[in-house]
Amino acid sequence: MAEINNTHIVEIPVDQEHHQHHLCSSTSMFEAIEDHPLTEISESPGHLLLLKLWQREEKLFAQHIAKKETRLYSIKSELFQLCSFFFIFHGFFITLLFNSWANANSHNKSVCKKWWVPSMVSLCTSLVFVVLAQVKLVRYWKVWAQLQREKSDSRTVGRCIQELRMKGASFDLSKEPLCGKKKGIKSSSVEIKWKPITWCSNNLLTICLFCFTGLAFPASKLILCGL
Repeated sequence: MAEINNTHIVEIPVDQEHHQHHLCSSTSMFEAIEDHPLTEISESPGHLLLLKLWQREEKLFAQHIAKKETRLYSIKSELFQLCSFFFIFHGFFITLLFNSWANANSHNKSVCKKWWVPSMVSLCTSLVFVVLAQVKLVRYWKVWAQLQREKSDSRTVGRCIQELRMKGASFDLSKEPLCGKKKGIKSSSVEIKWKPITWCSNNLLTICLFCFTGLAFPASKLILCGL
């Protein structure tokens, strides 16, 4: 018996209306790309140059911020080491005083009359640590203030770049980022009002070290004469 193969051919009609709709959507998409703000910026030499300048400025701000953050971390480490040496010195110094008092009692020798000698040594050494700490604190807050200005200026430039990308050719080329000194004029009155409190908070470490130095000064007399 011969096999009969029935082949069915299915014709899919092309919807002309759907095809035209697809063409229209493609055309509108290309028109939207052409009307995109970034396209307008690329076609405008002035806006394109401004965008590149601001992007370069933003990159420079990022580099400066990274360097200043590294510098702040370094100063913090130096301050921590300085405070550690300060308290290690006083611990070692008080240990020596106790040993001197114990030796004096065992040999029946009085060292009370010379209590001011170790006190002056303690005072002078402590003041050296306090001065060094204050110098590093001044440097720290100076770099910190510069870092805050850099971050603020970077955010301002970033907002201007975003606005330029959104507006495209309609962006006003005469607009400048409000950075640094211009914003500092507005906040100067507030800073003057809180200046004493800010100074105390910024130099709290030095104040604590100085107070500890004052308390440690009569320690020699208390240990050598009062025990």
